[in-house]
Amino acid sequence: MLLRASSPSTALSLSTAVVDNVNQFPSSSSSVSFSSSQRRTDGILVSVSKNNPSSATTGVVFHPFEEVKKELQLLSALSQQSFARHKFSNACEAAINNHINWEYNLSYVYHAAYAYFDRDYVALEGFAKFFREAMVGKRERAELLMKYQNKRGGRVKLDMMLMPESEIYHSEKGEALYAMELALSLEKSTNMKLFQLHGVADENNDVQMADFIESTFMTEQVDAIKKISEFITQLRRIRCKGYGVWHFDQMLLDA
Repeated sequence: MLLRASSPSTALSLSTAVVDNVNQFPSSSSSVSFSSSQRRTDGILVSVSKNNPSSATTGVVFHPFEEVKKELQLLSALSQQSFARHKFSNACEAAINNHINWEYNLSYVYHAAYAYFDRDYVALEGFAKFFREAMVGKRERAELLMKYQNKRGGRVKLDMMLMPESEIYHSEKGEALYAMELALSLEKSTNMKLFQLHGVADENNDVQMADFIESTFMTEQVDAIKKISEFITQLRRIRCKGYGVWHFDQMLLDA
């Protein structure tokens, strides 16, 4: 098979024609686009559109959707506000902040209980360990809510924490039973507040927030109530005094 080279004069005339055609367009043209044309000469066409560059050559014009335009305008107007916020109401943001502060206050109470049982004349290390772990757990839950608040584009607002009672001793029940009953009442209050938080999400049609609360906190909360309720039952059987309390404390310490 033989290959025949094109005539030099033909290639020269084609390139000269293209350059001449380009030079004929005014310098103020807004766009220049090249496209191949199925002509006999297999030349190159230059298409220029001064008024509408997007319609050059193809005739196809891209127009963003109206929703996208609105989002772009919103983003350009935001300075110190979240870009990620979407379908997240002010009521949900405030409810999450309230629960963050509740969890921190609860951790403060449990921290005080830890300090009480760690005293040398109380010396119930198992109870001290239990309430310290409860304190850490409450702070971790508060941090989970803080992270979720930021994820949804809200702002975390921390309030002042209330000073808890430093003395847990009860003359009739003793410190062990009284501390567990106090913990049970606090955990039930937390469960109610979680229901209220879930209700705010439902009222504002925030399905994602409702799912987050259910999957992250609700089951764990029910388990905590059940566990502390069993501890109270066991402490009442041993009448919360003497060797029985020490043995129960060792069980908590080894858990």
